[in-house]
Amino acid sequence: MNMNCNIVLTGFMGAGKTSLGKAAAKILQVPFLDTDDMIVQSEGMPVSEIFQTKGEAYFRSLETETIRQLGGRKDRYVLSVGGGLVMQPENRPLLHKAGLVVYLKVGIDTLARRLAQDTKRPLLHQGDGTLEEKIVRILAQREPIYQAAADVVFVNDGKPFQQAAREIASLAVSIS
Repeated sequence: MNMNCNIVLTGFMGAGKTSLGKAAAKILQVPFLDTDDMIVQSEGMPVSEIFQTKGEAYFRSLETETIRQLGGRKDRYVLSVGGGLVMQPENRPLLHKAGLVVYLKVGIDTLARRLAQDTKRPLLHQGDGTLEEKIVRILAQREPIYQAAADVVFVNDGKPFQQAAREIASLAVSIS
């Protein structure tokens, strides 16, 4: 399949950015990149440890620098970005420079099911309330920005995995 533009996947943690991104990249025969993985590699520690030892503001600055560097790449790729990256206003134009911004929209019940056993996401372990309450609280802040920053809103609820991956991959060739 010929790829005309990069795909940049945004959305809440657990929306499927990594799994669908990897599958779409395989279909398109291009590299899959993940900003969190790139940061972990450059910092030599997991995201949760970066949050704990250096703080969220430091991590967010690393996200901005990572997305800035990716915008200058000439090769084609599928990119997954951290769920909070789009919240920084300076990152939104950088995302569009990197490629077609696709918001993976998923329902709260699906997110809660997918994140129930997660121990690696710092924001899910801060504050009071159940997992569902935390998801609702964080998503209430992020949803309008995810929507506004996206070129395409892709509802990733209830679709078979391979179908969703093919549909995301097709965005790279249908929109350029």
